[in-house]
Amino acid sequence: MDTFDNNVEKPSSNHHRRPRYSGTHPKSFQQKYKEHNIGAHPELRTHLRAKGKTPAGSHIPVLIEEVIGCLKPKAGQTIADCTVGYGGHSLEFIKRIGPTGKLIAFDVDGAELERTRQRLSKEKVSISFYHSNFAGIANAMSKEKLEGYDIIFADLGVSSMQIDNPARGISYKNEGPLDMRMDERLKQTGADLLNSLSEEELAKTLWELSDEPDYKEIAHLIVIQRAVQPITQVSQLVRLVFAVKGLTINSWKKQQRSSKFGSLHPAARTFQALRILVNDELSCLKELLRIAPYCLRPGGRIGIISFHSGEDRLVKQSFRDGVENGIYQSASQNAIVPRTKEIMSNPRCASAKFRWAIKGV
Repeated sequence: MDTFDNNVEKPSSNHHRRPRYSGTHPKSFQQKYKEHNIGAHPELRTHLRAKGKTPAGSHIPVLIEEVIGCLKPKAGQTIADCTVGYGGHSLEFIKRIGPTGKLIAFDVDGAELERTRQRLSKEKVSISFYHSNFAGIANAMSKEKLEGYDIIFADLGVSSMQIDNPARGISYKNEGPLDMRMDERLKQTGADLLNSLSEEELAKTLWELSDEPDYKEIAHLIVIQRAVQPITQVSQLVRLVFAVKGLTINSWKKQQRSSKFGSLHPAARTFQALRILVNDELSCLKELLRIAPYCLRPGGRIGIISFHSGEDRLVKQSFRDGVENGIYQSASQNAIVPRTKEIMSNPRCASAKFRWAIKGV
């Protein structure tokens, strides 16, 4: 008979199994570990993109061909990417400016900026990263001892990583706290503003920042609801908007199925307005538009992708005024929008509008 020494120490294992999830496919953001490491699973990326989906933890840059075609980056140029995000547009810029060029990358999201720093670290080009919003391009120019930028670019859309992460509370699709801050250094969250602004201020926010048609009714119900219970979670705000619009989940899904590209979610405008307010996005854009001409070299180009009418109006008017005042020698007459093929591949780009301008020589 074999005998065993119970005192012999068994070899330990450092391997830890991932928590199992119910069903055959991961549903939550955290469970999609393959999508968070999509480079190791190219077949999954192909599968998701074919369905018009963006892998969790990544971002699909919009209007790439149009941006490159209009801004015309060349070898040796210096480019300011004001919203570097996951680096999608920056990678295309880097290919064209080469090792003699320089990229100055800005983003208010410190966590995503660090991820992108690691992603771009292997590129053979000089890159400087700044945890800053648009207003920082002038200060960075001074620190980098630059006379100006050849190209200034900004994609004003929220990145897919931010949208998909339920801890951010930016999207109406995932349950989580109504945080909505893209910069963790900001003090006020979406929940803070929802529960403190007056009914008039809420209504003004919904109308001016997202053109929400039911702005008065939504603002009124928010005030009534928060008197009973503070509004702190995504699901609470979504249910409130549905109630105002007289919809149920089932009636909304039926309406969505009948639309070619899918209807705009009833709560989309409300979430957009609150996010813009939390992050003071329009003030940042106004400041960028104000200082950009003074940061561009003669003949330099600026391009901005916006995602709602308020942003686009500001960009359009700024470029138009710049041409009339002789600051810009030319500017796009009309906004450039995604083609049907791109929208089908990446539905999140559907509302994108790209405008550009060229500084006088």
